Amino acid sequence: MSPNRLIHEKSPYLLQHAHNPVDWYPWGEEAFRKAREEDKPIFLSAGYSTCHWCHVMERESFEDPRLAALLNRHFVPVKLDREERPDIDRVYMLYVQATTGSGGWPMSVWLTPELKPFYGGTYFPPDNRYGRPGFGYVLEQLAAAWQKQRQKLIDSSVAVLGELERHSALGRRADVPAVQAFESCFQHFRQSFDSRHAGFGEAPKFPRPSVLNFLFRYHHRTGNEEARDMALATLRAMDAGGMSDQLAGGFHRYSVDERWLVPHFEKMLYDQAQLAASFLEAFQISRDPQYAHAARRIFEYVLRDMTHPEGGFYSAEDADSVIDPDNPHEKGEGAFYVWTYGEIVDELGPVRGPQFAQAFGCRESGNVDNDPHGEFAGRNILHDPLGRAREFDDCLPALLAARARRVRPHLDDKILTSWNGLMVSALARGGVALDEPRYLDAAMKACGFIERELNPLGRLKRRWRDGETAIEAFLDDYAALCLARIDLFEATLDPSHLDAARSLALRMIELFEDKSEGGFFSAAAGSRDLVLRLKEDYDGAEPCGNSLAAAALLRLAACSGEQLFRDAAEDVFKAFAARLNHQAPALPQMLCAYMESAAPKSELRLSGDHAGLLSEFRRSFRPFTAITAGDGGELAATAAVLCENFMCLPAASSRAELHELLK
Repeated sequence: MSPNRLIHEKSPYLLQHAHNPVDWYPWGEEAFRKAREEDKPIFLSAGYSTCHWCHVMERESFEDPRLAALLNRHFVPVKLDREERPDIDRVYMLYVQATTGSGGWPMSVWLTPELKPFYGGTYFPPDNRYGRPGFGYVLEQLAAAWQKQRQKLIDSSVAVLGELERHSALGRRADVPAVQAFESCFQHFRQSFDSRHAGFGEAPKFPRPSVLNFLFRYHHRTGNEEARDMALATLRAMDAGGMSDQLAGGFHRYSVDERWLVPHFEKMLYDQAQLAASFLEAFQISRDPQYAHAARRIFEYVLRDMTHPEGGFYSAEDADSVIDPDNPHEKGEGAFYVWTYGEIVDELGPVRGPQFAQAFGCRESGNVDNDPHGEFAGRNILHDPLGRAREFDDCLPALLAARARRVRPHLDDKILTSWNGLMVSALARGGVALDEPRYLDAAMKACGFIERELNPLGRLKRRWRDGETAIEAFLDDYAALCLARIDLFEATLDPSHLDAARSLALRMIELFEDKSEGGFFSAAAGSRDLVLRLKEDYDGAEPCGNSLAAAALLRLAACSGEQLFRDAAEDVFKAFAARLNHQAPALPQMLCAYMESAAPKSELRLSGDHAGLLSEFRRSFRPFTAITAGDGGELAATAAVLCENFMCLPAASSRAELHELLK
């Protein structure tokens, strides 16, 4: 079959659909013009290349000639990579959530030629099943409604959009959030904590690292041991479970069950970055080497499997992979990662094989008991229920070699600025906290790649792939990269990183700040294809742009001494005061920043050959202490001066002296 227009795109997700019989358009003016000229609604399908149910809907519906013909006849079909254009995806996902009560990907939304949504959902099966209307039935009904009840659809769309706009307007308050927001947030997570299996709420369980960040900082602020212990237990459970790739490192997206055994097998860069940082903090707090080991395994996975030769980091690996190399069209979720008992024994031998299988919870019948679709019949998901994994390091090479003979899952090799910023931050912090120069080197190399390829003219871009830079950067891109530069400055004291962070922050304020109501919009003004300009207000799988921006501005103010950055951060807290006071668990990452703004002033001034002193300092968890360069720079005597609450303690010139000082 000859390809459609998507064959000319760079997005891996769009390219996956380039040979569908659907007459796809990429999101853009060409599609909008066709809709206006032919007086047809737009069918918008948004997803990403490693999305399992996106693959399912493609196989069932978009590859079906009958459904494709129906779609082509009555609609203008448009594909959108939600990772490239989160601003567009966010608007229509908000509509889907408001009108259906839930959301997810693939996202399916029908729009007027003026881009206003009038019907939406997520996955539609090809025909009526699972209690869901079939895709063909929906297409026929909406095509008829567009001809016969068009005004009713348009009126409904206008009403819902108006309600969404009112809902998204935060309304500025003169006061800052109440300190009770911290307690409210803690109590929410305390009540939803699973004391048996760890984590929060019921299955499916998502990592949501911003919750762990909040609990660690709440413990630091209050001394509450329960907050610390909930976060530590959750990280231990994830590391021991099937969500952790026990052979090669890295974490899968989430756990389908409450025990952290059965994961959704895709691997996302933003999860690796945030969880590596959380494990580093757990290590700093507890000094338990298992947390450091988990962080190292994440870093090694990313540097080995998710890194471009020139330094940037790829986006994701798919959940689905080929089951049988002789039949490349038959794919299954997790096929690359699961094992039969016999495969383990064949690779490791009759003695070590059964020992390994027992330690990693494997059985001859398979270890997934609740498997309604039979996806894992007779197969095992490796996990470490007894904490014995490190006793079997000698077994890993043989199993990794066997796994390497399988067909590896699809790699989404686009490079996104915001996710790379998160990863650079984690590596910069890990390089110091773990005394591992390779991690810091990787962070600086990735930062160089971003500056060279994604910010060549000082106008930051969102995405790079296969030599092409595209899409104006969004708030989270600026904020995450600004934080990355601050983390690199605090790891190296190289002033060029602080200068770059300052430039990013000033540009971020110029492009995204709401001058009248406070806070930051997710996208810059002037976009003609955006029907709503939103301020993101939820820390989910990724921290929202406003939370990242507040943190970046506060830390930049502490490092540079410039009040304008602190003022901009305070405006974020004022803009979100009502949200933080009444729905604090929605924004745990913003509460981390707000805690930092309310903490007593704390600063570590380093001079001379400071690397050893910095590593010693990073052995402990001090999240609200800024690191700055002391007078004299590299030529000064080696010293660390800790200043707290406007009082400086005696200088330490060795690791031992600083260790005693910090005690």
